[in-house]
Parts: sequence; structure tokens; C-alpha cells
Amino acid sequence: MHYEVPQIYDRKLLIEGLGKGLRVLECFSEECPRLTATETGHKAGLTRTAARRYLVSLVHFGYAQTDGKYYWLLPRVLKIGQGYLESSRLPRLVQPFLQRFSIETGETANFSVLDAHEVVYLYRSNSPRILSIGFHAGARIAAHCTSAGHAMLAYLDDARFNEWVKGHIFSRFTSQTITDQDEFLKVIDVVRQNGFALVDQYANIGLSGLAVPLLDKKGRPVGALSTTFQNVAYPDDSCLQRLLPHLQHTADVMRELV
Repeated sequence: MHYEVPQIYDRKLLIEGLGKGLRVLECFSEECPRLTATETGHKAGLTRTAARRYLVSLVHFGYAQTDGKYYWLLPRVLKIGQGYLESSRLPRLVQPFLQRFSIETGETANFSVLDAHEVVYLYRSNSPRILSIGFHAGARIAAHCTSAGHAMLAYLDDARFNEWVKGHIFSRFTSQTITDQDEFLKVIDVVRQNGFALVDQYANIGLSGLAVPLLDKKGRPVGALSTTFQNVAYPDDSCLQRLLPHLQHTADVMRELV
């Protein structure tokens, strides 16, 4: 399990126990909804005894439950993530802009950020259709297989981008997913030249994604605006004529606000 520390402080100022507790929380996922103390210790880099103490503490404070062997999270953990969504300015700022995009195009729009090696979707504006396509708020997916990930990575400075590539695992999700590092670098170069990212069935068969970076006034990526759609609905890259101008206009307007 990889942990990225955004800033290094004097270790004397840190509460190591808090960091370990957060690592225990991060062990749970869709693939691992229920864990034993031994499994948690292995994933979090702790002994079984230490992991059990953290798990029992989570149960005591209402963040987890157990049957004596397995542990699982309770809805109370959502308060932590909800606190970010309610206090962060950007997810609230993008809402009216992405809602307008969905009304004008009939497609779902997303706002996401880069968190280490994953893209995290923070806001979604559903399309007017009965069946809406795309990632729900809170969803995480490997950055190499999403248009939003490509759009943000292309605008990182060289040092951060090279470090990201060296530490990334290029897992395969479909037959279309790029898993070769050299090929991925070529794709990112194209995104830099074009100013947008288009991916075809990298994460899900039949679905394509189009994204533009949301840049601050200094040209740094603070997120990405994207849309996911059925690729058969936009043959021959017609999405570039019908959807891209709307995304680019939204990003240009928002750049003055972030």
C-alpha cells in the first residue's frame, strides 16, 4: 500500500498514532469491506496486536463494527469525507457550471481531483436522461485510465510528473487500457499539445471519456472537468465538436474564479 505525504514536518510535531489510525481506515475498500486484525495489520504495516487495538477503538467510537473476528466500517465514517465536501470551495463552485453543461449537452459532467495515484470524483451533474452514465461522487479510479487523470497529469511540472510515473502501477481494466509506460508518456504528450484528454474504453467497455484541466491563474491543475459517454453515440470523434467546446468554455470561465 502506497502512502504519499504532501509535506514533511518535524516528526516531533506529529501524532504517529493518528497517522496509523488513518491508515487502518484506508485499508477498507470495495475489494476489502471486511477485514480481520491480521489482514488489517498486513495492509497497514502494523502488527496484528496494534491493528486490533486501532480496530477496537474504531468500534468503540462508532466508526466500525465487529463480529469478534471481522471488522467493517459504519456510516459514521462518512462524516469525515462529508466535512471535506462541505468545507471545500471548489466542489460547490463548479456545481452551477456543470449543471449548465449537462442541460446544454444532455451528458453527465464531473469534477475530480488527483489524489496520489487515483482520480477522486467530487461532484457529478447528471444528464437529463433516465439512465445517467459516469462516476458517482466519492468514486476513485486509477488515474492512468481516465480522461480526467490524463488532463491533470499533463499539467504537472516535470519533476512531479516523473515521480508520479515511477511510482505508478499501470493495471489493466480492459483490453484498451494503456499499461505500457512509454506508450502512456506518448499519450500525455498529446494531451499537453491539445489541451484536452480523450480516452476510449480504458476503464469500461463501451464508454469513453473527455476531459479538460481546471487550471488556476498560475497554470497549475487544481482539478479536471470531464464527461463520460457511450462511444457509439459520438462516432469518428464527433464528441470533439459537440462536447469539447462546452468543457473548454466552462474551464476558461472558472479559471478566473479558482
